[in-house]
Amino acid sequence: MNKLLTMMAFVRVAESGSFTAAATQLGVSVSAVAKAVSRLEEDIGVQLLVRTTRKLALNDDGRDFFSRCQRILNDIEDAESSVRGARETPKGRLRIVMPTMFGRLTFLPHVAEFNARYPEIVLDLCFEDRQVNLIERGLDIAVQVGELNDSNLLTRTLHRGPRVTAASPAYLKLHGEPKTPDDLAKHNCIISNYGPVWHFNQRGRAMPVTVHGNLVVTGGEAMREAAILGLGIAQSNGWTFHHDLAAGTLRPLLENFAVPGRPMSIVYPPTRHVPSKLRVMIDFLVAITRLPTSGKAADIPGDIPPVISPVAGNKRRRGAASAR
Repeated sequence: MNKLLTMMAFVRVAESGSFTAAATQLGVSVSAVAKAVSRLEEDIGVQLLVRTTRKLALNDDGRDFFSRCQRILNDIEDAESSVRGARETPKGRLRIVMPTMFGRLTFLPHVAEFNARYPEIVLDLCFEDRQVNLIERGLDIAVQVGELNDSNLLTRTLHRGPRVTAASPAYLKLHGEPKTPDDLAKHNCIISNYGPVWHFNQRGRAMPVTVHGNLVVTGGEAMREAAILGLGIAQSNGWTFHHDLAAGTLRPLLENFAVPGRPMSIVYPPTRHVPSKLRVMIDFLVAITRLPTSGKAADIPGDIPPVISPVAGNKRRRGAASAR
């Protein structure tokens, strides 16, 4: 059997965790998929999958080989896409990772619009709040929060606003509104996994403030929910509270003392030809991020030229060329 076909069968089995699901995706019999994977393991002399009566899983060798196979298959798909030209209908599997709240509040409400516009693209979506290695995970694109230092990646900044301190109207009605960062000493503050030191700016001077409270939470989503419920004052990057500030369920505080927040960016591995499926996703993410929080799917612009730049300054020219 063709080595490329056996690799494709292995990748589909690893992604779906099932010979049956892989067979359905490839349009072949289950036995054909099982034989292809077994033939691949025989050819390379290494077992890649742990098979039991209840589950199918990758072992350590399988995980490493899986990521390499994904890159090879993606490169082939990229090459085919570049030859067929930009006018081809975008299609194929697009593997994406993004922060949980961005995914739930911004991306998922517009997925139906994306699916309607690009029905031949299969979205393989993962929510993770930490930065991940795209190459090792075999991912096509990521939305990541924070400064990006990997010079081998290309990036497009989606959002960079101030760090926001906020509370619910109900909490402020009961406890009053702090006028300066020092006033937080009199308030119940929701402490996240970033710790009890909140940062402010007073006339150009850094002003760290140690806050106190009776609630410590891990994860931005839990902190946001606690603030909405009136359990205290919270501080986070602007996008965490973006929708709630617009809806009025949270009110911004101490805006004159705000410091810059961490950026939110699109990140993807460099490639000579940007596949059409990746290009349209970049455009789409830019469009929905720019929408007002009340924006409907129909409001999303159809064509927004991607403005992509590499992380490292010396790759700026290459990044711009790749985006075209």
